[in-house]
Amino acid sequence: MREYLPCLYAFLGCVGFCVIFEVKRPLFVFLAAAIGAVSWTVYLLMDGYGSEVGRYLVATVVVSILSEICARILKAPVTIFLIIGIIPLVPGGGLYYTMDHLINGDIAAFVQQGLRTAAYAGAIAVGVSLVSSLARILFWRRRPRKGEACARQMSRERREGSS
Repeated sequence: MREYLPCLYAFLGCVGFCVIFEVKRPLFVFLAAAIGAVSWTVYLLMDGYGSEVGRYLVATVVVSILSEICARILKAPVTIFLIIGIIPLVPGGGLYYTMDHLINGDIAAFVQQGLRTAAYAGAIAVGVSLVSSLARILFWRRRPRKGEACARQMSRERREGSS
């Protein structure tokens, strides 16, 4: 049970951010918070497999895929689920300790902690970008430009009228 308490805390924290971001529909709040809990669960389950940056990357890819799926099914913006879902992964502690080392004058620890935090943030950015780009490629439909649909209709009418 102890291992899963952080996932419950991640869920509750995501519900709090849903309130802050004024997510109105209860289903969206539940799903966004559940995606956040899943993100932290994946992060914890990846312990011992590869590097810390890899854990962030895999958890972010899972969050992004779930966000894309929920957005397509519910016909809602992806950002509702994605931003709330990555909240548990944001390296806030790393940023705090980076600034703490800078203020205390420990430049070596500042650089080390800063690079580590930047790598975590970079893994989150790469994960989101990767899934978002793949979703756009897979689900891309060419929409006619503003005057293009009207021109097609007129051309079709001319052809039918001349026959």
